[in-house]
Amino acid sequence: MIDLLPRTSLANADDRTLAGRAADGDLRAFEVILRRHGPLMRAYATRVLGSNDETDDVVQEAFIVAWRQLPNLENTVALKSWLLRIVTNKSIDRVRARRHHADIDELEFERPDGETAATAMEATSLDEALSAALSTLPEDQRRCWMLREIAGYSYDDIAEQLGLPHSTIRGILARARKSLVIQMEGWR
Repeated sequence: MIDLLPRTSLANADDRTLAGRAADGDLRAFEVILRRHGPLMRAYATRVLGSNDETDDVVQEAFIVAWRQLPNLENTVALKSWLLRIVTNKSIDRVRARRHHADIDELEFERPDGETAATAMEATSLDEALSAALSTLPEDQRRCWMLREIAGYSYDDIAEQLGLPHSTIRGILARARKSLVIQMEGWR
């Protein structure tokens, strides 16, 4: 492949350009994608997993899937949200695998300093209740809520990623929050 962009220009290229080049096999473009979106994916996976222990593995698995599936990505403008969707799925798969573990004695749990068994159990129950409540939301509400509350996106960033008007994002988030408040009433 002939390199038409100098190395410095590649670092400043937009996601669409990088995704297109990486889909064509340009490893340097994919490296820029890794550096640009890796920290957010890592933070997001850590939040979903609840610890740093498996985060690097999940992010690495997500990038492997991304590298293989990038040629099939139709909307390269939505690269960031696509990557977050992959890391979300990988993180959820990892959480599910923990729940179906055959022998509880093989699991190792680290308790933060000062945390009692009761507070750890309460936090786990809260996470499970929130996960269950999120799973009942329509896809657009769940995606908007996760991007806002977990990934820390602004309304404008969410609108850009999902290709929807800012006002629509506000409405979707309002409906998601209302539904979650009702479902999580027992935790107030």
